[in-house]
Amino acid sequence: MNDQTAQHHYGKPGWFTRNVFNRAVAFLTRRGVSVWGSRELRVRGRKSGEWRAVPVNVLTYGDERYLVAPRGHTQWVRNLRVAGRGELRVGRHVETFQATELSDADKDEVLRAYLAKWKMEVGVFFDGVGAESPDEEVARIAPRHPVFLVEAA
Repeated sequence: MNDQTAQHHYGKPGWFTRNVFNRAVAFLTRRGVSVWGSRELRVRGRKSGEWRAVPVNVLTYGDERYLVAPRGHTQWVRNLRVAGRGELRVGRHVETFQATELSDADKDEVLRAYLAKWKMEVGVFFDGVGAESPDEEVARIAPRHPVFLVEAA
């Protein structure tokens, strides 16, 4: 896979995910119920400047927290790259954060931890790669899945 293909990788959600699953998780998260570590990510749009919201899973690995984009280079990823900061919400609790994107070479352990925790939910987006896959396989999919370090702002 070349760099251009990896940069454009996006696994568009199906009807059920868009209209039922994501809405249900977002509804519960906004009301203070975190589903499997869910948060509502809010980030300003890179063109409009308006707030955009999407449910995400925040991974705690070691002493750090991360956002992983299982569907690839989504709109929230593109917006976060430009904004560099956003908000994570559960109910009324709002946390502002600074985001730093990891290089492909630094993603291995984070992707493994993410897959160990949420493979049942998102594994289909990782081309059969799992937490126990060989290093070469994890390195192969890394460019398709942006990862951001989340730090309090």
